[in-house]
Amino acid sequence: MQWRGRRGSRNIEDRRSSGGGRGIAVGGGSAGLLAIVVIGYFLGVDLTPLLNGQSIQQGGGEITQADEEAAEFVSVTLADTEEVWAGIFDTQLNTAYRPVTLVLYKGVTQSPCGGASGATGPFYCPGDKKVYLDTAFFVTMERQLGAAGDFASAYVVAHEVGHYVQDELGILSAANEVRARSSEADSNAISVRIELQADCFSGIWARHAEQRFGSLESGDLEEAVNAARQIGDDTLQRNAGRVPSPHTFTHGTAEQRSRWFRTGYRTGRVDSCDTFSAQRL
Repeated sequence: MQWRGRRGSRNIEDRRSSGGGRGIAVGGGSAGLLAIVVIGYFLGVDLTPLLNGQSIQQGGGEITQADEEAAEFVSVTLADTEEVWAGIFDTQLNTAYRPVTLVLYKGVTQSPCGGASGATGPFYCPGDKKVYLDTAFFVTMERQLGAAGDFASAYVVAHEVGHYVQDELGILSAANEVRARSSEADSNAISVRIELQADCFSGIWARHAEQRFGSLESGDLEEAVNAARQIGDDTLQRNAGRVPSPHTFTHGTAEQRSRWFRTGYRTGRVDSCDTFSAQRL
């Protein structure tokens, strides 16, 4: 992905040096512990209560050169989403796009949706309409999840912005209202449709970013598709030593996540991402 030297976003709230990065006690050093934390990243749920009081240091400390480079990358990627979605809202939805704010933190921070840490991973909070991201997650993607590459990281940013787009269109609030009245299994099923639509929206962004900026390089799409597959519920559960349990899925399978990303990339249209009326996910 060609991103260096390009415009960054002004909609970054940088909390990395605000004193909230001391870290939390979230586990030890075993493979099973790591699996719990990794699953927490993508389920958007803090799984640290499962760690039975064990401790592992998470984040915080000095802002390194690597941190600064990752922050610059996020800023450029966010700026790309702003331009792309402004165009899509204008041409496809006949309305104006208001850019999302991205909170950049290191270690831990707070949001109206609860605490953000290395165990929760990147997420969008409807409470303040902000995306939360610790760039250390990109290292986890590469080293623990097998999802390396800058465009794999860009896919994660675009996915969270996709949730904001859902919120702006009234989709997210309507879906969450139904979830609140549903059984756990039905709520999980709705959650899968929410997440797959965000994957599709990230594919739309990728297509328009390629056309608008010429920023995609050979292998970039493969990086995003691989990332989508590596964070499928079935893949994560297998890697955690569990038998995949479809009724517990909240984000979709590896095949579903990668296919809906490709659908968005192939069509470039919001109306192609209607996962809520799709007969086949």
